[in-house]
Amino acid sequence: MTADSLSERDLETAIELFLARNFPQIDMHGGSAGIEGIDRETGEVWITLGGACAGCGISPLTVSALQSRLVAEFDEIDRVHTSTDGGFGDHDRPDLSDVPF
Repeated sequence: MTADSLSERDLETAIELFLARNFPQIDMHGGSAGIEGIDRETGEVWITLGGACAGCGISPLTVSALQSRLVAEFDEIDRVHTSTDGGFGDHDRPDLSDVPF
């Protein structure tokens, strides 16, 4: 895939399918993974792990795998930010309200 190959909505859908296909254990163990935002200009994506992922002892391994595998799978993604506490602080995530998503 090239940086221009997917629209915003297509990239979001592709990431969701990738998560479901490659990380079924998140859902199987009562967790969830949701895309909070995508910034195509910087190549960043924000993902929140919720449900049983919050406080899970192996969530750091899941986070590490998410970060490396998403960057490897999608040319559009250069950096993955993750949160297991239900959100991102202002210092971790820019205001994406004007970014098409």
